[in-house]
Amino acid sequence: MGSGLFLFALLLCLSTASLWTVRAEDPYLFFTWKVTYGTISPLGVPQQGILINGEFPGPNINSTTNNNVVVNIFNHLDEPFLIHWSGIQHRKNCWQDGLPGTTCPIPAGTNFTYHFQVKDQIGSFFYYPSTAMHRAAGGFGGLRINSRLLIPVPYADPEDDYTVLIGDWYTKSHTALKQLLDSGRTLARPDGILINGKNAKGDGSDEPLFTMKPEKTYKYRICNVGLRTSLNFRIQNHPMKLVEMEGSHVVQNDYQSLDVHVGQCFSVLVTANQEPRDYYMVASTRFMKTIHMSKAIIRYTNGKGPASSDLPEAPMGWAWSLNQFRTFRWNLTASAARPNPQGSFRYGSINITRTIKLVNSFGNVDGKLRYAINGVSHVEPETPLKLAEYFRVPEKVFKYDVITDEGIPEGSTTITVAPNVLNATYRNFVEIIFENHEKRLQSWHLNGYSFFAVAIEPGKWSPEKRTNYNLLDAVSRHTIQVFPKSWAAILLTFDNCGMWNLRSELTENRYLGQQLYVSVLSPALSLRDEYNIPDRTLLCGVVKGMPLPKPYTI
Repeated sequence: MGSGLFLFALLLCLSTASLWTVRAEDPYLFFTWKVTYGTISPLGVPQQGILINGEFPGPNINSTTNNNVVVNIFNHLDEPFLIHWSGIQHRKNCWQDGLPGTTCPIPAGTNFTYHFQVKDQIGSFFYYPSTAMHRAAGGFGGLRINSRLLIPVPYADPEDDYTVLIGDWYTKSHTALKQLLDSGRTLARPDGILINGKNAKGDGSDEPLFTMKPEKTYKYRICNVGLRTSLNFRIQNHPMKLVEMEGSHVVQNDYQSLDVHVGQCFSVLVTANQEPRDYYMVASTRFMKTIHMSKAIIRYTNGKGPASSDLPEAPMGWAWSLNQFRTFRWNLTASAARPNPQGSFRYGSINITRTIKLVNSFGNVDGKLRYAINGVSHVEPETPLKLAEYFRVPEKVFKYDVITDEGIPEGSTTITVAPNVLNATYRNFVEIIFENHEKRLQSWHLNGYSFFAVAIEPGKWSPEKRTNYNLLDAVSRHTIQVFPKSWAAILLTFDNCGMWNLRSELTENRYLGQQLYVSVLSPALSLRDEYNIPDRTLLCGVVKGMPLPKPYTI
């Protein structure tokens, strides 16, 4: 081949490769959100709500595995604001997590653009405000990640896909609730329950929330976006086939009702095979003396009658809920975000390198209520923890490992108020035990990861309890409940570098200190393991005005 012809062929190959790279980049989804106050009356009482583009709840994000999501948020509130993407793992990129420990809040009257990839994930999630008590005013919405077309899904495509956001609600403003907690008092019981920001009156004037064609099957994504209350969800005369839970396909069982604890999401299939008329979906409180309930109408397109006032009853007691948890199983043969089956990852055969026992407690500090993990009640410093770490000045903001891995004795009320940061070794396979000595249910969430929920049992944990772990098909998820006077165990590999929040999903507990951050750093400080700080990142606290550190490289 002549030199000229060879050069032409080489240039053609390089050009083709370049074009392929551009074409192969994962798709982008762009959103512009205007965050404002507005008057809402979800329980019939006018109050100040937080709206996104004038909507309460906020708009749904409908994405597909590996999509790049770009959200430009304009903060028109009168105080700083952040949005957190609950359940999104942000691989190597905790900068986009939207929590005070990783990100400076968006000042009032300014904007900030989140840019994250829903890398190797599928499932049902939601977003919400993570600053102050803004979540109590709205600003939340659904976030779904659909499977790519080339990845088989273990059920037929539904006729339609619906998001159902259930949660408790207070008629007091978010500022009043914040003042209540700041004064050292607890929140009272909620004033009601909402389904997608509403509660059907049941007087014949209600419009349907969803419609179904006869004999068609629909997917409902149910998330508890509330502040503190576990809810039971059910649909009149319609069993629900559970198919997905917090990013994992599960063994498909039928349920008449599901307990959905705070922060959790389930996806179910419902077939319209009953008499054509209206039916109620119902969400009601669990583990409370006074039961609150919310209804919403599902209408058959050929329906000829109103919904029956005879509502399906909720179960009683937490033993029922524990037994339901034990029926949840990982679908080992289904593919999730990748072509390989979920069960190809054999977590049960990996040696545990560290056991961390976390005990929740509460008490008074200087006469005010605080909640703690292992005796430490977290407080957010002015400088986000990740920024202090990245700029190599953590000692100016926090200390690592102010708690031990051994928990605290039952009945201990000694509480220290300080930033709570756990130092974790990159790629270690760890066991975390949540022990709840209290009479109230807990719900825990870990950012940046999914974990295997291998056990929940009454009593106290001991090493001998490992014989009861599900080491075959425990569901990989990001939230787990711990019943009163009980414990729960999870297993995971700390393989996602960043600063990741582990918190009580009970908003009062989280706000008053029941959370910590897990710092996972790669010894190599390499771009293979973690991204550099993004351009135009907001800087605040002690790092404001500091020169950027030397960036990570390959």
